[in-house]
Amino acid sequence: MRDIAMTELIAHRPPMVLIDSLVAFDDDSAHCQVHISENSPFYDAQLGSVPSYIGSEYMAQAIAAYAGAHDLEQSRDIKIGFLLGSRKIRCHKPRFDKGMLLDILVEQVIQDESGLSVFSCRIEHQGDCLAEAKINVFQPADPMKFIKENQ
Repeated sequence: MRDIAMTELIAHRPPMVLIDSLVAFDDDSAHCQVHISENSPFYDAQLGSVPSYIGSEYMAQAIAAYAGAHDLEQSRDIKIGFLLGSRKIRCHKPRFDKGMLLDILVEQVIQDESGLSVFSCRIEHQGDCLAEAKINVFQPADPMKFIKENQ
């Protein structure tokens, strides 16, 4: 897989691009990474870390990268999606420390024809699970029409 900038895969733009790379993806899953540094959005210099609750946004952006990679593979325009909610969030550590390379692993467990999907997600560092959640997302066929209809 070629090295693809996150801005080619997700609708976010700096400074809100929180993850660094898409490592791999297949029909049902994706593996992304983020390296925690002083330049990481939401980095707390006093603690030398990013709070672990930001992990849910890392997971959501990994899901967006998964969808974006499939759109690119099919020569389709990248579409925006909506984070509907998260369930069963478990943060096993209070923060992600400077220097950590986090693996964000997302797996689609349900996909409805309407565009609703549920992903099982986890964040690991050197094989240890630091956070996990079920993330509900919605990607309508025509996102701009959906936004206009729901204003």
